Amino acid sequence: MSKRMSHPQVRLEPWSDANLDLLRLINAPEMMEHLGGPETEEQIVARHKRYLGISERGTGRMFSVILLPGLDIVGSVGYWDSKQREESVYEIGWSILQAYQGRGIATAAVAEAIASARIQRKHRFIHAFPSIRNMASNAVCRKLNFTLAGPCEFEYPLGNIMECNDWRLEI
Repeated sequence: MSKRMSHPQVRLEPWSDANLDLLRLINAPEMMEHLGGPETEEQIVARHKRYLGISERGTGRMFSVILLPGLDIVGSVGYWDSKQREESVYEIGWSILQAYQGRGIATAAVAEAIASARIQRKHRFIHAFPSIRNMASNAVCRKLNFTLAGPCEFEYPLGNIMECNDWRLEI
């Protein structure tokens, strides 16, 4: 008899001042391997301020990911306005702390964020740009029925060109 795996339950909470320490945890070398490496403390503080401002400006939403029922803060997910081939779209990104990876949490969190983006009714498409070497993030896109538009070069962080996959989902 096979044991049926349950899907993790997550809750997304709007990004807040309290999430600066979460960004510091996400900044670990093993977490930033596919994103150009760890950032300086100054860059982390600047990113935190940008995340706080996304909702205020109406250009998207950033969230901390809470694993239920224990209420552990396990990562981040968010979407923001972007331009792809002169089309206004959302871009989505996520990061789940290493100790919680491999459990389906990223897929559950990204699905919740997509549901939030749909409610906004602002853009027709949402895009994800995981590194071509980030198998886990590419798998999240496949599981959530994104369409692979193909490989692309993506500058992230500034000055660092990454080889990515462009995944697109109609929302």
